[in-house]
Amino acid sequence: MASEMMDALMALCEERHIDQLYLIERLEQSLAKSYAEVLHLDYGARVTIDRVTGNVYVYRLIPKEESFDEETGEYTEFDEQDVTPKGTSRIAAQHAKAEIKAIVNNSVRQQIYEEFSHRIGDIITGTVLQSAPEFTIVKIREGVEAELPYYNLQRHPEERNERPSNERYSHNQRLKAIIVDVRNPNDAQAPVRDGRRRPSIIISRTHPDLIKRLFEHEVPEVYDGTVEVRSVAREPGVRSKMAVSSHDERLDPVGACVGPKGSRVRTVVSELRGERVDVVLWSDDPARCVANALSPAKVTRVLVDQENNYATVIVPDDQLSLAIGKEGQNARLAARLTGMHIDIKNESLAADIMRSIPQEVDEGSREQEGRHRCEYVGPTGIQCRNMARPGSRFCGIHEQSGAYDDLPASDDPDSLI
Repeated sequence: MASEMMDALMALCEERHIDQLYLIERLEQSLAKSYAEVLHLDYGARVTIDRVTGNVYVYRLIPKEESFDEETGEYTEFDEQDVTPKGTSRIAAQHAKAEIKAIVNNSVRQQIYEEFSHRIGDIITGTVLQSAPEFTIVKIREGVEAELPYYNLQRHPEERNERPSNERYSHNQRLKAIIVDVRNPNDAQAPVRDGRRRPSIIISRTHPDLIKRLFEHEVPEVYDGTVEVRSVAREPGVRSKMAVSSHDERLDPVGACVGPKGSRVRTVVSELRGERVDVVLWSDDPARCVANALSPAKVTRVLVDQENNYATVIVPDDQLSLAIGKEGQNARLAARLTGMHIDIKNESLAADIMRSIPQEVDEGSREQEGRHRCEYVGPTGIQCRNMARPGSRFCGIHEQSGAYDDLPASDDPDSLI
C-alpha cells in the first residue's frame, strides 16, 4: 500500500512538474506537527518517509541538557527515540491528500506567475466567467484566470478601477484587455476574497496602451514598426487621441491607421464599445505637434515656451469652442498627448499678442516678391498662365506683342498702329 502511494506521488510530481524531494519534505514537516500533537510530545517530533517503500517513521525529540541556550531559552540539540505508532500509513495518506492539494495549487500559481510576469503590457483575449459589482473574472485559457477590478476607490483606496464607466459584461462574453500586473503567489500579503486567493493576473480596459495594442492587431504597418505610435491620451469610455508618425516618407501614418473608409479605426472603436478615437500626426516641432493635437479645430498660430513647457494657441473666433471641447475635453487630451500646458485664446482676445509678434517672412515668398503672371489676354479672353519676366508685364512669349501695346496710337490712317 505504501509503495503504491509513493508511485502515485511520483507520477503526480512528474505530471505537475513538482520537485519530488520538495513534496516529500513538505509531507514530513506536516506529519511532524501532527504527530507532535497526537502523541503529546513536548519537544516535537521528526518524521521520515522512506523514498522507496513509502513507510513512515516517527521519532520523539529528547533535548540534551548541555545544549540549553540561556539567551534563547531553548535546546539546540536533541536525541531521537522511535515512537512510530500503528496506522501511520493511514494518517500519512490523509495528510498527503491535503498537502498535495496545497502544493499543486501553489505550483500552478507559481507557474502562472513565471509565465505572465514577463508579459505585462501584452494584450489578451478572454471569456467572462463571473461578473460581480466590484470585479469580473476572465478566463484566459483552461486553468488560467484573470481579474478585472473596478472597485469604488473612495471606499477601497488600496484597490484599483480598470473598467470604463460605460461598460458592463455578461457571462461568456469575449473581452480584449491588457495585462497591467501579476501578483506574486509567495507574497504573504496576497489578497484573499471569500477565503480564496484572488487571481494572480490583473487586466485593464482603461490603460492607454490598450489603444496601441489594438491598433497593432488591426494595422500591419503599426505591428511591423513602419508606423510608430508616439503618444496616447485617453479618457476611458469617452474619447482618446493617438499621435502617430511614419518611418517611410511615402506612407501616410494617419491614413494607414484610419484604413479604407475608416474600416481599421472603426474596428478599434467597436472593441472599445463606441469610444471615439482621434488619430493625429506627430511632429518633432512642438508648435506643429500642439496644432495637430487640437484637431479637428483649426489653429491660427502656436507660441511655444519650451523652458516652461507652455504653449499659447490662437484660434479663429468660430473655432474656440471646438478647440476647447465639451467641458475642456479636447484641450485636456491634447495637453496629455503633447505633455505641454496649453492655453487657448481666440483671435479677438489675442489681437494685442499678434501685433507684438514680428511676422515671419517665408524665403519662398521673398523670392516670388515682385513677380506676377503675364498680363497677355488672348482673343478668347483667357489670360496667359506664364509668369512675367523680371521688369516686364509679360512673359518671354508675349513680351514683344505687349511692347506694341505700350506705344501711342498713330493718327495716320495708313499706320498699322
